[in-house]
Amino acid sequence: MAERSFKTEVKHLRKGEGEEFAGEGILAITKALLENGVGYVGGYQGSPISHLMDVLSDAQDVLEELGVHFEPSASEATAAAMLAASVHYPIRGAVTFKSTVGTNVASDALANLASGGVTGGALVIVGEDYGEGSSIMQERSHAFAMKSQIWLLDPRPNLPSIVKSVGDGFRLSEQSNTPVMLQVRIRSCHLRGSFTAADNVAPAMTVGDALEAPSRDVNRIVLPPASFLHEQEKVEKRIPAAKKFIADEKLNELFGDATGKVGIILQGGMYNGVIRALQRLGLAGMSGQTDIPLYVLNVVYPLVEDEVLAFAEGKDAVLIVEEGYPDFLEQNIRAILHKAGKTVQVDGKGEARFPTAGELTGAIMYDAISGFLRDHGRDLLPAIGRAPNRPPALRDDRLDRNVPARPPGFCVGCPERPIFAATKLVQDDLGEHQIASDIGCHLFSINAPFNIGGTTMGYGLGPASNSAFNVKGASKRSIAFIGDGGFWHNGLTSSIGNAVYNDNDGVIVIVDNFYTSATGGQDLLSSRVNSKNRNTQNPISKAVEGIGAKWVRQIDRTYDVGLMRDTLHEALTTKETGPKVIVASSECMLNRQRREKPAKRKALDEGKRMLRTRFGVDEDVCTGDHACIRLSGCPSLSVKDLDDPLRDDPVAAIDTNCVGCGNCGEVADAAVLCPSFYQADLVQNPSRVDTMLSRMRQAVIGFLQGRRQARRLSFSSEASS
Repeated sequence: MAERSFKTEVKHLRKGEGEEFAGEGILAITKALLENGVGYVGGYQGSPISHLMDVLSDAQDVLEELGVHFEPSASEATAAAMLAASVHYPIRGAVTFKSTVGTNVASDALANLASGGVTGGALVIVGEDYGEGSSIMQERSHAFAMKSQIWLLDPRPNLPSIVKSVGDGFRLSEQSNTPVMLQVRIRSCHLRGSFTAADNVAPAMTVGDALEAPSRDVNRIVLPPASFLHEQEKVEKRIPAAKKFIADEKLNELFGDATGKVGIILQGGMYNGVIRALQRLGLAGMSGQTDIPLYVLNVVYPLVEDEVLAFAEGKDAVLIVEEGYPDFLEQNIRAILHKAGKTVQVDGKGEARFPTAGELTGAIMYDAISGFLRDHGRDLLPAIGRAPNRPPALRDDRLDRNVPARPPGFCVGCPERPIFAATKLVQDDLGEHQIASDIGCHLFSINAPFNIGGTTMGYGLGPASNSAFNVKGASKRSIAFIGDGGFWHNGLTSSIGNAVYNDNDGVIVIVDNFYTSATGGQDLLSSRVNSKNRNTQNPISKAVEGIGAKWVRQIDRTYDVGLMRDTLHEALTTKETGPKVIVASSECMLNRQRREKPAKRKALDEGKRMLRTRFGVDEDVCTGDHACIRLSGCPSLSVKDLDDPLRDDPVAAIDTNCVGCGNCGEVADAAVLCPSFYQADLVQNPSRVDTMLSRMRQAVIGFLQGRRQARRLSFSSEASS
């Protein structure tokens, strides 16, 4: 069950020649793949291209009609290896994954693919997860493209340009026998727009056709002596072929009067930011007309030297707009100009212009371009009265001092929260332990209120990152957390298999929430669903036992904090050697709500009896020490002030966001806190029995309340006088 369904939108993928296609960037990319005769598609979900995988899954009928093979891959390496089908066969293939972490995982396959080269077009669509919306380390795909000689496209962020770049990428790949990366940023994936569609094209050769007619070219296999010749082929044949195609097909674009005395060279993905800054300076129109010459690099690697030199001809200064660090483009362009003996002033990163690292936001873009023009083209800047879009000064330094940071945390009702509450309780008893984290929702445990975990080295590598702490006879054992997504991605072999092979004595907790939740809730091998197209319901515990682990415990309800605590305690204190593996399973609450809410709404509309569980805090019992909050951290668990003048401290309170998971009460019970939590069952569309029982309860409660009230000691006003 993915985060959202595209079953309605994918119907538009059948639109043909001349029809208008409207939608998100990822939907446009899918349509472009079909229009360009793609033969197979694979990939691994991850920001910002998770929805691209979801669209492809929902478009299975359309793909099958055209004879296009699609499968969600087990990892980015698996996806990249799929492109082997384009090595010997004239089949266009595309894969997609998050960059740069996905590119790192796929690096072995991509490097071999780039070495031997391809016959059919091979397109790698990478979601460039860079900037303020990113969830990973800040690196760029550009470095990998340069290292392995994979051409890198960075199209202008609008649907027509993105769609065109898909076709350009396939043709560039085929003309130069080289795989091509298409880089789409977070905002490009989710921007909305429209373009004129073309007819879908069935692949000239399907993967089924290739199976019936096997082919091989020993010169494309990465094995000596051919592998030594591949490097020479890249330099002597592929790079020249790529540059010729880029120039002949005008993949890069020029805007404005190229004879101007100053100009801007920019990544295609930065076009919207640059044109907006020029608009605010009064130097560009709302339709993109610009008074400043722009050389837009829709292909950022390789650069075409003749185009760079032609743009710089006659100019006094050129500004290079490049997001991220290092400044690959600036170094390359400076080298081109220097070798040609050009004396044009080159501005780019540095104190006076763009920051050396970081995202180029609208404010940064405006300041850098306006500063460049003040220094090198002051006569181009209009008077203040002629720049109606000039922005006001919006920055207020007080915000930096007064607005607290809001680190990410677990969702309301998340079944992973009780796992870390139990871990804190165990550490209260046994002391602090060396704890390694992993990629996924469970990584939020490093933040308050849990403050658990010290490292995260890669998807599925949590237990592996504790390998150095395998010290037999030590008084404490290490603890490592890994999610079910990371387990199936890389962890089964790299973490669990490694621990078994090396007889690691640490504790491994596999957080199993039934989905790859952090990437949008897609299914995986151990999901509990019945999937029409995939093989699911393969228990993690059996896989762990099958690889050789002996001490394995399965917990089917993580909300049982007491059981989680006791199992962890046992794992940390048992005399048994070897890895201790705990599979802690409960369904992701977000996916559970997505699954249950429509069914509940339907049942209510049909008048069926529905039972909803809600939890609350008895204000008279709560002492206000807030230990429950420190051990839970649930967003629905808050505090409120009382009107009682004798009680100064605010008490705990549960708001309407509560989903009834019961974690707060379980934590209070396991930690032996105050018994102030209560459970209330709300019955909708009650039956006759429910109504009768309710009346009986109200009668009994009313009787008991009346009797207690009668026994109270009271003083009348007459007696006091």
